[in-house]
Amino acid sequence: MGLLDRIGNTNAPPEPALQPLEPVAPEPEPNGHSSLLPTVQEEQSVAVRRFNLGQSRKDPFRHIREKVQAQLLRESNRYLRLDDKDAVHSQIVAMLDETLAAEGIQPARVDYMRILDSITNEVLGFGPIQPLLDDESVTEVMVNGYDQVFVERFGKLQATDVSFDDDSHVMRVIDKIVAPLGRRVDEASPMVDARLPDGSRVNAIIPPLSLVGPVLTVRRFPRQPLTVEDLMRLGSFTRDMAEFMAAAVKARLNVVVSGGTGSGKTTLLNVLSSFIPDDDRIVTIEDAAELQLVQPHVVTLEARPANIDGRGAITIRDLVRNSLRMRPDRIVVGEVRSGEALDMLQAMNTGHDGSLTTAHANSPRELLSRIETMVLMAGMDLPMRAIREQMSKAIHLIVQQERLEDGTRKITHITEIQGMDGDTIILEDIFRFDQTGFENGKVLGNFRATGARPMAYDQIERMGVHLPLSIFGRVLLNA
Repeated sequence: MGLLDRIGNTNAPPEPALQPLEPVAPEPEPNGHSSLLPTVQEEQSVAVRRFNLGQSRKDPFRHIREKVQAQLLRESNRYLRLDDKDAVHSQIVAMLDETLAAEGIQPARVDYMRILDSITNEVLGFGPIQPLLDDESVTEVMVNGYDQVFVERFGKLQATDVSFDDDSHVMRVIDKIVAPLGRRVDEASPMVDARLPDGSRVNAIIPPLSLVGPVLTVRRFPRQPLTVEDLMRLGSFTRDMAEFMAAAVKARLNVVVSGGTGSGKTTLLNVLSSFIPDDDRIVTIEDAAELQLVQPHVVTLEARPANIDGRGAITIRDLVRNSLRMRPDRIVVGEVRSGEALDMLQAMNTGHDGSLTTAHANSPRELLSRIETMVLMAGMDLPMRAIREQMSKAIHLIVQQERLEDGTRKITHITEIQGMDGDTIILEDIFRFDQTGFENGKVLGNFRATGARPMAYDQIERMGVHLPLSIFGRVLLNA
């Protein structure tokens, strides 16, 4: 009788304990080669190990937690307000004590506090991952099914001992995140982007698309947004580079932040936006609102997915087009990834100077190719030269951000677009990071001013922003 049969038949006699299986050599194939596919015995062994892992992580106090949570839910529907955290915590303690007494259980102090924290996190937070979200050193939380949770700390992935009860437990946490935003995730719509109340980015994908159960990824942002001083202290760039980027934003140059996934593009975009003057009207456009601008005149727009009938979707492109009617001084798009690139270029070319955005690319030159592709995704049959002319006139600076092998994030290029030579867009590096080695798990290198004087320097001066020419002539700058 198999495992599923025993679960369905509670009266079945217990079977003997599973014994470790001896490794079995694969049978030779007819052509004389051994098969690379797992044998039946190997597949059974993997299933046994996974079953035993689930058994070892089973919480002996789970029924206590679930009973208290169910009772608390009933009370909250009647008179208890979940936004009054002190009252909820007091009620949890009273209900937990009452339930333990009724069950005749007297747990050790450490177990009692673990049960209390678990219930509190479930009711007032986001379940087992709440302690990870409260940890300032954690920059990303990755739930790969109910029994595997990883985090990113200081740019490195680490496994944790955190786990959920089962897949339905993960689904409850996902629903708790997306429901307040008017979004949903189910078999009909198995992927969703969302955000936490603190602005952290959330992505969830569930079966049948995910074969390991519900997968939840949370990109955390600091409660206090990082400032330019913070990033200089972390070695992301030098003061000369910071002064040049600040001057470029104040002088209304159009800037694109480029980089790979997790390279820190959104954080850098937030820092660059802090240089925008307070008297400018700023419109921000994002899939899920993450930017934390400090200026007083900010209008935040957020895209909307389709409803259950497949209608009502509002895309980034729709919002970019609409923002042009909102009298913006600056347009800040969290990320361009498809046809909205065309609308963004047109906005930059029609009086909305000083706009900022990000895009995925591994180098400044590759960014141009990606933007060409994204413009073509808008469905417009434009000649390639026309697209490149638009880019050469609309974009002034490309700031390339990378996450290096040691987990640090640095600006590797600040590159100016200097027009066209035939059909080729001319790029000139103003600053760059040159890696010289890798020792003891740390990247070695120097930031360097290339000596090139930006063509936009005259525009910076005309806008009343003074920038000493000497910052472009230094050969080596400490990393």
